[in-house]
Amino acid sequence: MKGIVRSLLSRSSGKACISLLFFFFVLMSVMNAFGAQHEPLLCGIDRLELSGFKELSGLKVGLITNRAGIDRNGEADYAVMLRNGIKLQYLMAPEHGFSAEIEAGRHVSNADVGGSLPVYSLYGATKKPDSKLLASIDILVFDLQDIGTRCYTYISTMKYAMEACEESGTPFMVLDRPNPVSPLSAEGFMPAPGYTSFVGAVDIPFVHSMTVGEIALLLKKQLYKRLDLRVIKMHGYHRDRFADEYPGFRFVSPSPNIRNVDTAILYPATVFLEGTSVSEGRGTDTPFMQFGAPFVNSRELAAELKSYRLPGVAVDTVSFRPSTGKFKGQMCNGLKMTVKERKTFSPFRTSAAILLSLQALYPGLTGLEKNADFFDKLAGTPRYREMIIRQETVDRIVKESSMQVEDFRRKSCPDLLYR
Repeated sequence: MKGIVRSLLSRSSGKACISLLFFFFVLMSVMNAFGAQHEPLLCGIDRLELSGFKELSGLKVGLITNRAGIDRNGEADYAVMLRNGIKLQYLMAPEHGFSAEIEAGRHVSNADVGGSLPVYSLYGATKKPDSKLLASIDILVFDLQDIGTRCYTYISTMKYAMEACEESGTPFMVLDRPNPVSPLSAEGFMPAPGYTSFVGAVDIPFVHSMTVGEIALLLKKQLYKRLDLRVIKMHGYHRDRFADEYPGFRFVSPSPNIRNVDTAILYPATVFLEGTSVSEGRGTDTPFMQFGAPFVNSRELAAELKSYRLPGVAVDTVSFRPSTGKFKGQMCNGLKMTVKERKTFSPFRTSAAILLSLQALYPGLTGLEKNADFFDKLAGTPRYREMIIRQETVDRIVKESSMQVEDFRRKSCPDLLYR
């Protein structure tokens, strides 16, 4: 290409040279952009596989994973390891189990895969890897698909595992995976002292915009300085892309109700309804994308919510009958949400508008006071619930939470692995 350009320039006048140079740089920019857009995404498991698993060669390995832990060809991570001769001793499974099909909050029992590979539960009698199990391996590997929201418990599982590994002197490896909603800005309240729980174990914004590898590095810096942490970075990952924008990438449901990237985008806007008496759509075909209750007037609620002029999202009236969860078998009236413009959509602003609308219309029925303990755990603070009950403005709620996010960025300075 350079030789062709030199040849053309040698035969051209001054003005023609400038035009040719401009054309060349435009062409190169387009080619680079096209190449980046079609560059394959390689997750941590893919990079290990391409290296021949040299990082795990000869080691006895434990693996925290579930069915969403696949390589670029759709093969399960544990199967890839076994096929490559890795001494895999056992698997460990988080909330929802290895199958990723057990409903939220339900006890997960120990099991096995293929009748021979044991699967130990990290959401049963304990949420922390047992020291005796860690004593039987040389390294514990973490390969779970997160969805970018703090209350989604897989990063809590990672934190507990890192703590156990530091205590036992066991190296901990994270196989990084994409944050499927990374273009969404970090937002929401930070955890307040005394409000740490399994649905809020990590001191990061509610919508955090980080990968599990980056969160692991932050946890090591903050809490586990003696831990031997190894993060296998991704290749071809870009923070300005949603997971379904990567060519060939397969987003496998990491839990029963997160069925696609669209749901993961809306999840941080509607998950707070778990701490209310309003259904978040569990037990329907579109969980977290619709919400309602028997006491809701759909048209009334739609008018109230539309008054907030929320960016990037449309709402429509809907009726549904959940097969599980709140109001099982009862007809619920409410709203269905559709994200129209992902990059202008603000999940936290939307959540505040939803909660303010429900509280304004049905103050004695939302259950915010009755469910205060769990709501505050989800939010990481009682401040959010208190502002909703007092009917503070959306702008004031967003401003106060944004100040906390900026304070986090300034003081914590997370080690970001990707641009």
